[in-house]
Amino acid sequence: MAEEKIPDERDKRSAAARLFDVRRVIGLLFVTYGVIVTLLGLFDSDAEIAKAQDIRINIWMGLAMLVLGGLFLLWQRLNPTKPPTEEELAEQGDRPPSH
Repeated sequence: MAEEKIPDERDKRSAAARLFDVRRVIGLLFVTYGVIVTLLGLFDSDAEIAKAQDIRINIWMGLAMLVLGGLFLLWQRLNPTKPPTEEELAEQGDRPPSH
């Protein structure tokens, strides 16, 4: 009975480690903001483009954000976070909690 519980606990830790990976959060934020800024750049007025010395800066920055967000997500996909091992958890249990 205890043997069946261990893989289930490992799966939960693994899922939690992947869910709260900072690379995923940063990547999703950059992709979201990149989409918004790119869409804004597509509908810039002539006056806004003239302010930026005839450079469609919103499109360029939006695309840069999309690329950066995509790189973070790719990095997270190629090098996923591994859940802590039983030994690491046992070591953490011996230490007093830090405040």
